[in-house]
Amino acid sequence: MEKKKAFGLWSAVFLGIGSMVGIGIFIVIGEAGAIAGNLVIFTFLIGGIIALLCGYSLAKLALRYPSRGGVIEYLVHEYKEGFFSGALGVLFYLVQLIGLAAVLKSFGTYASTYLSSGITPFNVNMFALAVLALFTFINLIGASFVAKSENIIVVTKLSALVLFVGAALFYIDPQNLMPSQSPKILNLFYALGLVFFAYQGFSVITNSVEDMQNPKKNMLRAMMIAIGFVIVLYTATAIAVLGNLPLDEVIKAKDYALAEAAKPVFGDIGFKIMAAVALISSTSAINASLYAATQISYDLAKKGELPKIYEYNVFNSTEGLIVSAFLMIPMILFLNLDEIATIAAIIVLLIQGFVHFGHLFKYKETKASPILVTLAGIGSFTAAGFALVYTHHKMPAVGWYVIGAFFLAYFLEIFLRLFTNRTIKKQILWDVEDIEKKLKEVLYKK
Repeated sequence: MEKKKAFGLWSAVFLGIGSMVGIGIFIVIGEAGAIAGNLVIFTFLIGGIIALLCGYSLAKLALRYPSRGGVIEYLVHEYKEGFFSGALGVLFYLVQLIGLAAVLKSFGTYASTYLSSGITPFNVNMFALAVLALFTFINLIGASFVAKSENIIVVTKLSALVLFVGAALFYIDPQNLMPSQSPKILNLFYALGLVFFAYQGFSVITNSVEDMQNPKKNMLRAMMIAIGFVIVLYTATAIAVLGNLPLDEVIKAKDYALAEAAKPVFGDIGFKIMAAVALISSTSAINASLYAATQISYDLAKKGELPKIYEYNVFNSTEGLIVSAFLMIPMILFLNLDEIATIAAIIVLLIQGFVHFGHLFKYKETKASPILVTLAGIGSFTAAGFALVYTHHKMPAVGWYVIGAFFLAYFLEIFLRLFTNRTIKKQILWDVEDIEKKLKEVLYKK
């Protein structure tokens, strides 16, 4: 009798919602609101549409190439086992670190609000490094109790957000949402890159394909339902925050604007509760990401393949976890929250763009709509382009970080190939082209 798979339709939906509604919304709502003002409401809608298109493309790829390697697996099939796909695989690992560093930094920001000395660089870095050390240790020894608590954490943070949004909508000041209070309409596009950062967790649904019941039926449905729910939640959250806080207060409290917006509704206790929810959300994301983002991505980037068996307890393979933790320390100490979040958002969008345009080489095999796949690629690159333009005017150094990340990934790929002879390999080998190649080798072998 076949063993029942872990993920049905609704458990996959829940996984996607839990991954998207993490610390990202607590970081992004203030940062994006500071750029786009009350127009950020439309930014969340546009970002959600791009996420739906990207989710469609990834779901189709996951069904054709069902692997826990996820995005890296799709890149290798699309661009072959060459320098380009290898460099993007390394970059994917690096961007996981950047995104996780942003989460750690945000944890430090929210945790600092509980101290009498408030939010200072020392306090933020102290909390960020402390929680990094704590969860690195927990992942080293294996922490099944933390893994099993993920569903409770997801329910807690979703309940708190829905309660806040539901109550806050009754207290909004319509004047804050009037067109007269809006910045230039171009600003809503400048915030697209950051907003997409809050949606990007949807790709985790594709990583569950091997453990999904009837994936041909459930994969795409789960993706669309999860992203659709989050679009509604994020848009309502943006209305609640921008409707309760004047723009100057959003800009002033951009690192913790969601908690600040709870004050008009629930008073100081509301601020503390939302800050606590942000901390809970970040610990959930940190715990999950330290395993998936550091260990699995590290092995794919360095060795080119996944071990046959992966367990939650990583005592058998600690190298990726430890190296990744040390690489994140200078990111936490020397990059500010704005730069980290922007770097992560831009690079993720660029990688998404490469994945979706690469999908056009395979759309006949995946049976995907070339129009929708093309729109996913255009949406990803367009959002990245606007984010880079805004970065060039406001924070020029961030653009150099993005460019530097691509060059670093390429040179790391060259280094690894020259000195270790490794290539990032396909985990799914039943590709039509591979079968034809093998048949020709057998039939025409001398």
